[in-house]
This record gives sequence, structure tokens and C-alpha cells, in this order.
Amino acid sequence: MKVVFASQSNDQMYVAQPIEWTDAGVVMLDQRRLPAEEISYTYTDYREVAKAIRDMVIRGAPAIGVAAAMGAALGVLHSSAKSVGELQAEFAETCDVLAKTRPTAVDLFWALERMKRRFAQIIAETSDLAAIKKSMVAEAREVHLEKKATDEAIGRFGADLMPRQGRVMTQCNAGALATAGIGTALGVIRVAVQQGREIHVIVPETRPYLQGARLTAWELQKGGIPLTLITDNMVGHFLKTGKVSAIVTGADRVAANGDTANKIGTYQIAVLAKENGVPFYVAAPISTLDMTIPDGDHIPIEERSAAEVTHLQGVRIAPDVPAAHPAFDVTPARYISAIITERGVARAPFAESLRALTASQVTATG
Repeated sequence: MKVVFASQSNDQMYVAQPIEWTDAGVVMLDQRRLPAEEISYTYTDYREVAKAIRDMVIRGAPAIGVAAAMGAALGVLHSSAKSVGELQAEFAETCDVLAKTRPTAVDLFWALERMKRRFAQIIAETSDLAAIKKSMVAEAREVHLEKKATDEAIGRFGADLMPRQGRVMTQCNAGALATAGIGTALGVIRVAVQQGREIHVIVPETRPYLQGARLTAWELQKGGIPLTLITDNMVGHFLKTGKVSAIVTGADRVAANGDTANKIGTYQIAVLAKENGVPFYVAAPISTLDMTIPDGDHIPIEERSAAEVTHLQGVRIAPDVPAAHPAFDVTPARYISAIITERGVARAPFAESLRALTASQVTATG
């Protein structure tokens, strides 16, 4: 693992690059160090990539999917297998290690299944190990390119739902750092701003990991988009006093009925939005839709270390008491105004509209 420093940019529409495939290896921006330091690591081993996902060097459902695809490709590229049979066994182990990193974000499993399909396809066509390795690297890079295109399409569809002028609230970080593109929720905001809409973003801090304070605020500032950072317990006040025109968040998994898992704290924001008549939008790629589960009760919720609640950047801020840290919560579909995807906007009844979108191959244009 090699450490490099991320480049700075004064571009007003700066877009972070959380992960890139390079000749030297997979380069990831360490999101744990932001905003104080911009440090990147170069990984050449799939086990390092798995650890980076688990330790949240990289986070955000789509970006985790890209990382998983690149980790799988690294496993194949650097394999010492002498036959296709040996490579098959190693690849299965590689995918298993990556699959055990984080349970909630469905993009992780979507990406691994895609890499498995490509692997099966290529070994059915050739036994040339060099050709197999080249093909798997190409597939991982294609996953990344597609995620970038997906973000842009989501942004175009979602921008139409944003106010011409007003405040928009988001939650956690669903920007470039979370997707490896322009972002889902922040992608919607970016495109809306590019279209001339005058948007001011309200950013809750997102305890306990502070993705809003550390990451979303950093991205918006870098991009020249006006924002106000608030603590999580200010959300109700800002919604009640009429200072927010819309809310747009990302998602880690969307069930067939539209129930949506996102960073902890999203559910309470959605409930408060409903109470105060503020539309609540979810921006997520089709790969985040899990049509195999009927509702949010079937979404596994990751439990992270309690130390992330009792400590802040390694400093204890609470007495030595029990603490809970569910990393996600589930927002029932009844609180969601619309789900924005790269194929269009789904509205209630979501069981029907989401099914139609998953069957569609239509993408945004213009």
C-alpha cells in the first residue's frame, strides 16, 4: 500500500475522485482523514481493498460497488494461478472476502455478481490467463464508467424536482465521494445549480461518523455551492420554520415496495418532512434497488462499533457506558415523495413504478 497526496483544485465545480484504477493499483482517497487532510492510498491486493471498504476509507453504496469490482479485478490480475481451475478457486475466495465487508449496501453484491458473471463468460471463451486478467480489469473499469454516467442521468432527472430558488436539505454524504461520479443526491443538486437554480444546501452533521460535516460540507465548499451546516437535532426546527423547500438523500438499499435504507437519521428527517409538508426525495441508481426483498423489514442493518459513538477521532467524549450504533435506518415508502433513478422518477405505488423502471432500458438524454 503506497501513500500519495490527493491533488488540490480551485475549480468551482470541483468533483472529488474517491477511487481510480491506475497502472500502479487502485487509488483511494482516505475519507476518514477529510477535511483536514487529503491523502490517498494505492492498493495492489484485494485484501487491502476489502479492509479499506470495511474500515470506511471508501464509503457510500455506489462507490463501495466500484471498489468491490476493482478489488475482484485485482485478485485476478495478481493471481499466481497456473491454470483456469486454480484461478477459479482463487476468484471465489476473493469475492467471498469482499462480500463480507459491509452487509447493507446492495451495490457491493451487485458489483460482485457482475464480476462473477463476466468471469464465467470469459473462461468459457478462453483458457488464456493473460486474456482473462485483461478482461476482468476492463470490466471493473467499465463498472466505474457506468457509475459516472448513471450519476449524471440521475442528476438530470432530479434537477427538475428542485426549487428554482430555495433551501434543500440532504443527509449524510451522497456526493462524488460516495459514488465515484458526481454523486446521487449531490449530483441532483450539482446539475440543478448548473442549470441556474439558486440553491442553498442545509447539511446535518450526521452523527456519529459526521459524514455531513466532514464530507458533504467539504464537497459543497469545493464546488462553490452555498451551504449551512447544522447539528442533527436542528433538523426539525429548520423544517418547521419553513426554511427548506425540499429534501434529497441517497440510499444504500431500496426494497421492492420503496422502503429505503440510508444513513442513520434519515428516517426521522423523512417523518419530520411529512409533518411539515416538505417533499422528501431519494436519489439512487437502479443497482441499489433490491427487488428480491418485499420491504424494508428484510434489509440487514449493519451494526458498527460503539466506540464510534463514545469517541470522536479517538478521543473519548462519553463515560464508559454501553452505546449502540446501527449504521442505517429504514424509511417507509409512505414518507417518500419520489425515487430518482437513471431511468426516470418513480412515484407511489412504488411496487409498480420501481418494477417498471427495472424492466426499462430508457436513460436520460440531453
